[in-house]
Amino acid sequence: MHHSINGIQQIGIGVANACEAFEWYKKNFGFSAVIFEDKATASLMAQYTGDKEHQRYAVLAMNLQGGGGFEIWQYTSRTPTASARQIQIGDTGVFAVKLRCKNIKTAHLHLTKNSTNLLTSISPNPMGAYHFYVTDPFGNIFEIIEDDYWFSKNGKPIGGVCGVVIGVSNLEKALDFYQSILGYDVILTDEEKTFDDWRDLPGGNKKLKRVILQHKEKYCGAFSRLLGPTTIELVQTVSGNQNKIFADRYWGDIGFIHICYDVCHMNKLEKACTLASYPFTVNSQNSFGMGKAAGHFAYNEDPDGTLIEYVETHKVPILKKMGWYLDLRKRKDLKPLPDWMVKCMGLGKKTLNLNYQS
Repeated sequence: MHHSINGIQQIGIGVANACEAFEWYKKNFGFSAVIFEDKATASLMAQYTGDKEHQRYAVLAMNLQGGGGFEIWQYTSRTPTASARQIQIGDTGVFAVKLRCKNIKTAHLHLTKNSTNLLTSISPNPMGAYHFYVTDPFGNIFEIIEDDYWFSKNGKPIGGVCGVVIGVSNLEKALDFYQSILGYDVILTDEEKTFDDWRDLPGGNKKLKRVILQHKEKYCGAFSRLLGPTTIELVQTVSGNQNKIFADRYWGDIGFIHICYDVCHMNKLEKACTLASYPFTVNSQNSFGMGKAAGHFAYNEDPDGTLIEYVETHKVPILKKMGWYLDLRKRKDLKPLPDWMVKCMGLGKKTLNLNYQS
């Protein structure tokens, strides 16, 4: 059996205050289900944190309407730094995170009422889907895009993560990685021009190349129905300057620090990545605890050094109050879990333990 990429599990977001960020994402984006919160030393990531082990606090928050979550990540042993320059579209790294919504006008009105900083008006993307861009109080940019995939409905106007916008320096090299390693085998659009729907974004008035990718086959795996389909939008600057978003900064500093995929058969994925010349740079090898959850995680890099994380989940809380945890290592197939079981994860804690901040 081959390895399996099962969807975007979460986007890592480096922040200065995790509790403040969690409350903002819960109120504005509906990321209210706390899957884990954990305080530990990020010992395996030292090569990305100045060759020094740093302490951190992390919380995984999900929006169970459908899509990936946010791993809200805060240094507790140092003060995280923001980019010294304004991040522009086309800069290499994760520029924006895509969140699905049911109705674009309803989502726009919801964020307007919450006095959120809207960067663009509603407009169609190259495939005709309506979208707009917004920034959180911490400088991170999100694309809200109308989508018809929903795992469940709880009345909130915005759902989970359904993709990312990534700046690359060479589209040909980037496509090799995202197609061969992550399986984005369908090209939805491939254009080079100044794009009308990006004109109000930082750097959006310059000429850019834009390629949007998706998977041909449906995802499989225990949480595939929750995570849902995703798209990757690769952007290369044609005219103007291009900078590295995390230049002279550490993983875990302010911004989008990684894209994390839910996977099965990690050892086979490692072999495939090595054969394709994209070897793992970090590998936990065995089960690694994250609060009440556990799994095997690894990282590699796209051609521009953007960090991609892979997690093979071993244990996940279903109903914490009842002490009900699911051991996925006992499962023999890649079939999705029953919907009711996944929905139970949203019945648990929706507040954080502030003692983790001290």
